[in-house]
Amino acid sequence: MTEHLMHSALEAAERGWHVFPIRPRMKRPPALHGADTCPGTGPCVNGHLTWEQRATTDPDRIRAAWTHAPFNVGIATGPSGLVVVDLDKPKPAHDMDSSDAPDGAATFQALCERAGHAVPDTYRVRTANDGQHLYFAAPNGVRMANTARTIGELVDTRAWGGYVVAAGSTTPAGPYEALCEPVAASLPVWLRSILVPAPKPSQAPSMAVTAQSSRYADVALAEEAANVARAVEGEREATLFRAARALGRFVAWGDLPRHVVEQALQEGGERAGLTVAECRSTLRSALNWSIAHNQSRRTAA
Repeated sequence: MTEHLMHSALEAAERGWHVFPIRPRMKRPPALHGADTCPGTGPCVNGHLTWEQRATTDPDRIRAAWTHAPFNVGIATGPSGLVVVDLDKPKPAHDMDSSDAPDGAATFQALCERAGHAVPDTYRVRTANDGQHLYFAAPNGVRMANTARTIGELVDTRAWGGYVVAAGSTTPAGPYEALCEPVAASLPVWLRSILVPAPKPSQAPSMAVTAQSSRYADVALAEEAANVARAVEGEREATLFRAARALGRFVAWGDLPRHVVEQALQEGGERAGLTVAECRSTLRSALNWSIAHNQSRRTAA
């Protein structure tokens, strides 16, 4: 199994895709040390590097890492120049039958039809839960971020700040399997226009005020996401709810994009032990409330 996974990691690296180890038979989190346990050696000798920064195409580093354990393979989408569209399946509900609910693939196909295009022909990977990952080459000169439900329900994207599990990896739910040759088509222009809408003209505050507000919002986002990730059982949903309420004002004021807040708090909630569905439900209601009640920026006295 270790040899098979190492081969998958090396194959991805040969295509220019930056890989890193994920814990065996899991899809998260990365099997790399965090900032609190950083030894300050190796790649981190000049300061802690995140999993995204440590992802590599170096075959020697890959062999060294995968020699230790049968790690699953993560692909850091941003450094790899990829935008991956994640077409998910509805999560089973205890009190209703979700078998008739449209999945991400059906939603995406309907979107393509409305846009007057066929579903793009590109590299596809079937995920462990029978969803699909569609790989696209990111446009040059555009730093795209992750999105959640921007395209549609059960349709997310991974770019800078995100990763996907590579074909060849396996989890208790099943394997990740390539469905075609690994050639990533260019991200269609019509799809890019949805993911990166043109900026709206506005009466912006001065550059100094904007920069100061953005720095404050970035710090608040990092602190709230860390608080959510550390929340203990019995306090997790309440902590996530309070964090979303607090950060929603920055979304309303234009200091933070909503999808960035959602992604950071979603990951924090899942690290704390909440399910994907629990995080999404809490985030949606808390952010909607906060955005609606913070349309006007309060100024300091």
